[in-house]
Amino acid sequence: MLKGRCALVTGSMGGIGGATARKLASLGCNVMIHGLASPEDGNARRDEIAAEFGVKAGFSGADLSKLPELDELVATTVRALGPIDILVNNAVARGAGPIDEISDEVWDLAVAVNLSAPFHLVRRTLPGMKKRGWGRIINLASNWGLTGTRNRGDYVATKHGLVGLTRAIALETLEYGVTCNAIAPGATLTPNAERQLNKLMADSGKDRQTVEQEFFRARQPSGRFVRPEDVAELIAFLCGDAAREMTGTPISIDGGWLAM
Repeated sequence: MLKGRCALVTGSMGGIGGATARKLASLGCNVMIHGLASPEDGNARRDEIAAEFGVKAGFSGADLSKLPELDELVATTVRALGPIDILVNNAVARGAGPIDEISDEVWDLAVAVNLSAPFHLVRRTLPGMKKRGWGRIINLASNWGLTGTRNRGDYVATKHGLVGLTRAIALETLEYGVTCNAIAPGATLTPNAERQLNKLMADSGKDRQTVEQEFFRARQPSGRFVRPEDVAELIAFLCGDAAREMTGTPISIDGGWLAM
């Protein structure tokens, strides 16, 4: 069903986005890779996916906080790969610190990348999906988009907004063969998580196993990271025919986090 479809996956040079791009390509999708990488690195990833899976692939380093670059990202994808059938809004910006210490710049960037960019990309791709009678929109939220935490106000607020936007889009597209869902991963072993663990080890002097145990004790009762590949499999399922009646739903994949 997905062979020959065109997928745009933001933030797909690694982590969940990278695993998703590879999974969709393995199912026959032509894929636009996106990320803040050098043209050399981005084009190398593009060529690797195209060669491995026998699909068309592209790369864009568009800055999602800038509207003209969003427009160019969509136009470049359509020119290179065809009309966009699958949109995965995965790119993220995040800060850290108490609300009264978050700078204007950090807040504005989080709103631009985490919430405004998905809105603008949906607005530019949805008319074609509706016209063709088929489309899949998947927004990467977070468990922090369903609950709250300290010192992450920009991230929590924008991810809650993204879940709300998901529900609104789903209700507006019921009769067009388009679905829109949100994925809410728990702690996932991404490059950002690796940086957090390394910092915790450096600050505390503790070994990796101890730091992971302490990290999971407060969050994820499974005691394991969610694998990016597992999230990618869930996204692929949502793109398939069996998920055609699933829409407007935030779906957790979190090792029991929200069950506590």
